[in-house]
Amino acid sequence: MNKTLITAWILALATSCYAQKQQQETAVQTMDFEKYDPPSTLIVPEHIVTRAKYPFIDVHSHHWNMATQDLGKLSSEMDAMNMGALVNLSGGNGQRIIDNMKNVNNGYDNRFIVFANVDFDGIGKTGWTEKAVKQLEEDVKNGANGLKIYKSLGFSVKDSDGKRVAVNDPRIDLIWAKCGELGIPVLIHSADPKSFWDTQDENNERWLELKTHPRRKRSATDPAPWEQIISEQHEVFKKHKNTKFINAHMGWYANDLSTLSTLLDKLPNMYVEIGAVIAELGRQPKMARAFMIKYQDRVMFGKDAYHPEEYPTYFRVLETEDEYFPYYKKYHAYWKMYGLGLPDEVLKKLYYKNALGVIPNIDKNLFPN
Repeated sequence: MNKTLITAWILALATSCYAQKQQQETAVQTMDFEKYDPPSTLIVPEHIVTRAKYPFIDVHSHHWNMATQDLGKLSSEMDAMNMGALVNLSGGNGQRIIDNMKNVNNGYDNRFIVFANVDFDGIGKTGWTEKAVKQLEEDVKNGANGLKIYKSLGFSVKDSDGKRVAVNDPRIDLIWAKCGELGIPVLIHSADPKSFWDTQDENNERWLELKTHPRRKRSATDPAPWEQIISEQHEVFKKHKNTKFINAHMGWYANDLSTLSTLLDKLPNMYVEIGAVIAELGRQPKMARAFMIKYQDRVMFGKDAYHPEEYPTYFRVLETEDEYFPYYKKYHAYWKMYGLGLPDEVLKKLYYKNALGVIPNIDKNLFPN
């Protein structure tokens, strides 16, 4: 083998080794978004809050088996975090309400409030509205203190002709009106975050959530545009001024408090609760604090999914002025939280006073004046 061939072979080998090294270094620098979660090196004061400063009412919780649930264990968990009362929105109707209340009344009637639910099966058939109203009246007599409307209304509920039932369908008007007449509030969840309707790409803040929970993705018109569903909900509030509505998840406007402010000004019978949107408030501490102070009579504490280990993040955002601390679900929020440091009187209204003024039959003796 001559010197020219040997030189060419050595150069080719060197080039190949260099290319392999470059590929390895590039591979090291390439990382999935899901895996990138470095611990912060920021050194700032921390105030871990495991127990709320004041007794609070969770107005948004789901306990599907309250009829057979160990309420003693649940009460102990509530005591540990200073939860005075819990509102179970998943009370059902008819016999389920009776069964739930039987367990609640077995020594825990001052800790749990149960909301009824509407059975939309058969809507459109003759007599459905009257039957649903009568059932609601019976449920309230049997112990229900509110009505919970799931997001299925406006999504998957179809009438007897197979058509989507809008949130503001006139066949439901008598139910909204009956709630006002009975003096019970309606806690209503309509639609989902707007990002679920947006293109799932690098510009979508909920990309990771949609990847891990693909069934949450909506097309532009599936089952209707986001703006349409939200508008239908607001039309109900406008039409039924004598009924109090608690808009779940801050009406999906926790990321747009300016618009939410406008809505609260226009809709005096609308309240909001903070379930599942604390991450939105925690990333805008200045604006969120100003909003909470301005609308301190219209916001309630809610959590949604009952996981005791997650409540401290809510307490920390609401009560402290801590900086740059993590949320507990990266797929909900990859950003960090900041504390709002709310004044005591605002905390009291958020934690219990506003709920006491809207939801009947909560034991006021569980809470300070």
